[in-house]
Amino acid sequence: MHLLHIDSSIRGEWSISRRLTARAVAAWRAAHPDGTVDYRDLGAKPLPHLDADGGLARMTPPDQHTPAQRESWELSERLVDEVKRADVVLLGLPLYNYGAPSSVKSWVDHLIVAGLTYDPTTQEGLLGGREFVVLASRGGGYGEGTPRHGWDHAEQWLPHGLSMTGLEPRFIHAELTLAPSVPAMAELIPLHEASLAAAEKEIDNLWVPASAQR
Repeated sequence: MHLLHIDSSIRGEWSISRRLTARAVAAWRAAHPDGTVDYRDLGAKPLPHLDADGGLARMTPPDQHTPAQRESWELSERLVDEVKRADVVLLGLPLYNYGAPSSVKSWVDHLIVAGLTYDPTTQEGLLGGREFVVLASRGGGYGEGTPRHGWDHAEQWLPHGLSMTGLEPRFIHAELTLAPSVPAMAELIPLHEASLAAAEKEIDNLWVPASAQR
């Protein structure tokens, strides 16, 4: 078994999404002691965004690629291969300005490649059949009944952005993560702690350790 672990937060040791993905990796390793893990840190080492020089590689025959297009195409191939090798893809997804970090958008853009991640004739996704767990952290609260319900555009977008590939994300959330550090949100700390505890419990139940199956 093989896991692809991806972080995208720029907050380092203060990141809740990194805390959650680390917990999930530990749980996965406990359930798969012989498993292997690849790691990509989009927060520390963001991928180049598609631009006018290399971005058109996905719409240009490979034998006509410019050097910049060839470089961009080869990066997409490597990123797709990372996903294809994985039985489980684990993504830490913080909410920045009500949307996904631009580094995650770039990762998704590099995965949308005809012939590599979807069949250009049938439009069938070629990355389905693997588990895709998204550990999402939100500084505020965006659930039903809150003043900003529906403002979390990261969760709304990601399934659509990757829909052509066949990847189907399962979301686990921790909300109100800014409550402990923002005085105006102090009264929401108990709700934050409850949300975080619920997310951690759900993570702990994702994979049953081999020892528990005996």
